[in-house]
Amino acid sequence: MTRSPTVRHRRLGRELRRLREQAGLSPEVAARHLGWSRSKLNRVENARLLPSAADIGNACDLYGVDDTGKAGLVQLGKDAGKRGWWTAYSDVFTGSYIALETEATAIHTWEPILVPGLLQSEGYAREIICAARPELTAEEVDRHVDARMARKINLVGSRAPTLHILVDEHMLRRPVGAPGVMAHQLDDILRAATWPNVTIQVLPLTAGAHGGVEGAFSVLSFDDEDPDVGYVEGPAGDVYVEAADQVRRLMLMFERLVSICLSPEKSAELIAAARSEHDLP
Repeated sequence: MTRSPTVRHRRLGRELRRLREQAGLSPEVAARHLGWSRSKLNRVENARLLPSAADIGNACDLYGVDDTGKAGLVQLGKDAGKRGWWTAYSDVFTGSYIALETEATAIHTWEPILVPGLLQSEGYAREIICAARPELTAEEVDRHVDARMARKINLVGSRAPTLHILVDEHMLRRPVGAPGVMAHQLDDILRAATWPNVTIQVLPLTAGAHGGVEGAFSVLSFDDEDPDVGYVEGPAGDVYVEAADQVRRLMLMFERLVSICLSPEKSAELIAAARSEHDLP
C-alpha cells in the first residue's frame, strides 16, 4: 500500500529539488553539505518526509535562495503539516486521500459497483459500511457514516471542485437496504446532477464489454503545477498512482468510458427510470 502526501507537501518537495538542480548540486553533494543521508534527501524531494523548518532553511541557504524565497518555503512546510477538518476523523480516514480530495480542483471518478462516496446518502452509506465492515460496533458505524457525510461539504461553496462521475447502470438497479434507501439515494443523485460543478453519466448495460471492467478509480487534479494523482481503493488498501504515464493511462481510460456513456441528460432520464423501480415504503 502506497500513501500519498498532501498537495502542499508535494509542492515543497518539487521546489526543493528544482532549487538544488538550479544550484548545480548533485543529490550526493547536497546531502553531504546538509548533513543528511542520501535517503533523507530523496524522501524530502519526493515528499515522503516532511522536513523541519530548520531543514528547509538550511537547504535554502545551501541553494542560494534569498530571504523572501526562504520564508515562503518555510511557510509552505508549515502549511503542509497543518491539520485539516478530516483529522477529526483520523480513526476513519487512515490514508491521505481525503487531504488530496479536499485540495483538488477537479475529480474524475469511475465507479462500476457502488454510488461514489461523495454522492452517498446517509442511509445508503450506512448499509454499505455495515455490509463491508460487519465487525464494526454500532458506535463505530455511526462514526464512519458521519465521516462520509462530512466529505460532501467539499462539493459546495466557492472552492468546490468540478466533479465528473461515471457509474454503471448495474449500480442503479441493485437494491441496497429497504426500498426507501435506494429511492432516497437516487433522488440525491438526481439533485446533485443539477449542480453546476457536477456531471454524472451512466454506462448503460447495452455497452457490453468495456475497459472499465478492471475496477473503480479516480483521478484528482490541482491548481498551479501540481501533477494529477490517480487513486484506486481495494480490500487490501489504497493505491496512489503518481507516475505521469500511469495517470495518463487512467485519464485515457476515463475518456474512453465517457465516449460510451449516455449523455448527462440521457443519464438523468435513466436514473429517474431506475428510481421508479425502488418504491418508497
